Amino acid sequence: MATMASLFLKTPTPSSSLPKTQKTLFIPPLSFTVPSHPTSKTRLKARISCGLIEPDGGKLVELFVEVSQKDAKKRQALALPSIRLSNIDLQWVHVLSEGWASPLKGFMREPEFLQTLHFKSLRLGDGSVVNMSVPIVLALDDSQKQRIGRESSVALLDDQNNPIAILKDIEIYKHNKEERIARTWGTTARGLPYVEESITNAGNWLIGGDLEVIEPVKYYDGLDRFRLSPSELREEFTRRNADAVFAFQLRNPVHNGHALLMTDTRRRLLEMGYKNPILLLHPLGGYTKADDVPLSWRMKQHEKVLEDGVLDPETTVVSIFPSPMHYAGPTEVQWHAKARINAGANFYIVGRDPAGMGHPLEKRDLYDADHGKKVLSMAPGLERLNILPFKVAAYDKTQSKMAFFDPSRAQDFLFISGTKMRTLAKNRENPPDGFMCPGGWKVLVDYYDSLAPSENGKVPVPLAA
Repeated sequence: MATMASLFLKTPTPSSSLPKTQKTLFIPPLSFTVPSHPTSKTRLKARISCGLIEPDGGKLVELFVEVSQKDAKKRQALALPSIRLSNIDLQWVHVLSEGWASPLKGFMREPEFLQTLHFKSLRLGDGSVVNMSVPIVLALDDSQKQRIGRESSVALLDDQNNPIAILKDIEIYKHNKEERIARTWGTTARGLPYVEESITNAGNWLIGGDLEVIEPVKYYDGLDRFRLSPSELREEFTRRNADAVFAFQLRNPVHNGHALLMTDTRRRLLEMGYKNPILLLHPLGGYTKADDVPLSWRMKQHEKVLEDGVLDPETTVVSIFPSPMHYAGPTEVQWHAKARINAGANFYIVGRDPAGMGHPLEKRDLYDADHGKKVLSMAPGLERLNILPFKVAAYDKTQSKMAFFDPSRAQDFLFISGTKMRTLAKNRENPPDGFMCPGGWKVLVDYYDSLAPSENGKVPVPLAA
């Protein structure tokens, strides 16, 4: 990914409460007055003004200790009871530390947990409401709870037992897993990926408190330079003189239908009077289920999309969103949208069945395909965000390219599902010309080639791209 590195170059972020923002050309890349209860139509009639949208709570909450305090905090951490973090726990520390969940200051205490479960929002001290739809919590088992005893702080360790953070002014409370699962996913059916990975075998207690992050989370996977924090993204948008930022969340390879949607969105914003709308292409980089294309391969594919000119590097910022994926449909898509407000986005593109998945036990989708965009248009705490629903794109056989679907000539269009796309790539077959750029398609074929059974019949673990 040498070419991509030259576009996305980012120097290491110092571990302080106000990390330096790196200036780049293409990384890894207005405030609106709206009615208090806007509809999906009135959201797009917002008054254009200068400056990026404010973070939730009015201030981006970063949780890094000052550089001058690092050594003292490490010594303090070594003297405290400790909790060793799972990979997903560490991803949540990453999310919290950089301010994606602002104004949260750490793992949720019980009042925040209950508001999230029941109201999908948090009420702040001044009476205002911010969206918060998924619990950001840390689980404990009985033995860990006993070791902590009456301590008011605990140390959080990575998988090498290095102290990453201190959780202070802690509160320990009951982890009602069934209620958490039911209210987050709308079902307690077996087979929900995040539940199986992070909740089923977790402890029966939750611990909340304020985070003091000693070391910024790094993954050393060759992709850290792409993981821009909200403050770094905001500086990049400002450097580019963006007067609107529209975010596109994805966890799949980009095909030309996606590109059509993104370029058409920019066209619409220009027609509304914006001078320089910037696209935040923001692939999810935390936990994903086993059959999703791994992050390193997706990033390599995104590189080819820009190299082939499908998207314009001058008006596109590509970065990695560090959150784990829940596959919780309309509940989770609120989290995805809220986090992008904190990164400076005031428009959010939403498509069919966002953050959804197939039912784990039945042959049907788990969520109604249209509910995600409908919920976003009504969700508490997201009134400042303008929701841009997908237009339906399909392959136009008469033009040999992806185009917006025209129901008056439905017979001219071919819908290529994700399943069909994966089947073609696994079989080394080419899709119709114009479906995906050739370089991007080759990356997808190479990925599935890497999964081909070896001579002993075993399927290898996917290698990094």
